[in-house]
Amino acid sequence: MADQSKMEKVVSLAKRRGFVYPSSEIYGGLANVYDYGPMGVELLRNIRALWWKRFVTSRPDIMGIESAILMHPKVWIASGHVGGFSDPMTEDKETHIRYRADHLIEDWAHNNTQDVPDCDNMSVEELNQFIADNKITSPAGNELTPIKQFNLMFETNLGSTEEDLQKLYLRAETAQGMYVDFKNILDSMHPKLPFGVAQQGRVFRNEITTGKFLFRMLEFQQMEIQYFFTGENWEEQFEAWRAQIENWYFNDLRIKKENSRWKPHSKLIFYAKAAEDLQYEFPWGMDEVSGLHYRTDYDLNTHITHSGQKLEYVNDDGSKVVPHVLETTWGLDRNFFMLLDNAYTEVEDRVVLKLPKNLAPYKAMVSPLLGNKEELVSKAREIFEHLQKNYPVNWDQRNNIGKRYAAADEIGTPFCITVDFDSLENNDVTVRDRDTGSQQRVSIDKLDEFIQNEISDNHE
Repeated sequence: MADQSKMEKVVSLAKRRGFVYPSSEIYGGLANVYDYGPMGVELLRNIRALWWKRFVTSRPDIMGIESAILMHPKVWIASGHVGGFSDPMTEDKETHIRYRADHLIEDWAHNNTQDVPDCDNMSVEELNQFIADNKITSPAGNELTPIKQFNLMFETNLGSTEEDLQKLYLRAETAQGMYVDFKNILDSMHPKLPFGVAQQGRVFRNEITTGKFLFRMLEFQQMEIQYFFTGENWEEQFEAWRAQIENWYFNDLRIKKENSRWKPHSKLIFYAKAAEDLQYEFPWGMDEVSGLHYRTDYDLNTHITHSGQKLEYVNDDGSKVVPHVLETTWGLDRNFFMLLDNAYTEVEDRVVLKLPKNLAPYKAMVSPLLGNKEELVSKAREIFEHLQKNYPVNWDQRNNIGKRYAAADEIGTPFCITVDFDSLENNDVTVRDRDTGSQQRVSIDKLDEFIQNEISDNHE
């Protein structure tokens, strides 16, 4: 059974403390669409920036691009999205609410302590038969319609009049932008194989969702790398990238290994030789946060066929090759949700969000011990304004110091810096650690160095 109590607490904290809001809530909201609040956008930016540093700017073999959300519609015909990008959909006959059939089957199996069937390898007819044999109903307890395949592409139109409208699609993944820009990258940057192209961006899928907060949304964000190579020794490349993905989760994001697992795809698409997902244990069970796929030379070849353009790499000896692709994907919103879930900790009667210190929205909270003592307020404000030049820091002189600590803990602030009367005499402050609650005196002159050492990417 899913740990709904923790799920509800995380969702409530996210809204209450400014991480995530339901989109357009004053109009009743829009299902499965969310906005990031002031705290959320800072955490999101920190994840993005660390990923870009880790996989792009610190590597000589990977470069980044930012392709458009709207592309020529033939891109999506070539990629197979227009013709085959679909999910099995069923509908409640009474409420007319739509559901993914495979998700209903998986939920039924979990709730009835049955082995979860491999829905990826089941045809529509087999899914229908499974639902009938086990008398599976909608969450409202009503009978379901026969399953149909439901295309996930969002459509829009380009043109000023009805007569000249051209159908366009909102991109369903960032990968295609890297494939169709491959020739331009070769001509402008002259990279040597093997090399990678990275991208972060928003994508759109008209998915039938089941209310898993940020895990499955209509509009979400991906971080992807397409790594181009000859195809030789692909197993070694696959294992090397597996290790790099693990390093991101276990070392950069501090996720415990026992809360994750690799799950190979039980059904490979015809051109792929290997595909695995890294899963995290969410409140409802294990689910995907990253993917690793060896796609052979299919992607560039299919765009060669449909575009008529040569997307070949020319070796030093003049020979030509269509590179193979090893694709690595990260769901940014899922990584965000995973971090909140992993960091959420209850200590007695309070909540502590134990985020990695380098990713926390604020690195420190600065406050005077007493908010009505001008000499303390003035000194604390001086420290705050100095630190603000180098770090995102928060100012708080509301309530008593205990309530300020509790408020800082809930948004994951690693350190609370308090100016007291001894600070005026000794030029030092009390620094409280979020995770341990321990306090130490630190010289005001050493505060910058102290914070920098504590929030560095490799600090344990």
